[in-house]
Amino acid sequence: MADHVQVVTTTDSEESAAELARGVVEARLGACVQVVPIRSFYVWDGAAQDDPEWQLQIKTASGRLDALVGHLKAHHGYDVPEIIVTPIVGGNPDYLTWVDEQTTPASR
Repeated sequence: MADHVQVVTTTDSEESAAELARGVVEARLGACVQVVPIRSFYVWDGAAQDDPEWQLQIKTASGRLDALVGHLKAHHGYDVPEIIVTPIVGGNPDYLTWVDEQTTPASR
């Protein structure tokens, strides 16, 4: 796997997105989380849905991925949260170094 990944998840409100994003950054599981309003179409419980959602785009080091996924599952409001991982295969080396620095667990 690449050294860095982007993880995407969605929530049902701006407030829950902000809470998830804040928790991810404060736990040093993601260096940066961008929240974007979107409109989602999907089938749930046998019915077509058309809902506003807020997408979180989380940049992190691959070594923090398992902990991040666990955090999202534990703190997410959905029964089956979307958690999609995409490798980052390139980018600004200075930015990616910053991602590493921000996702290194703090010493106690």
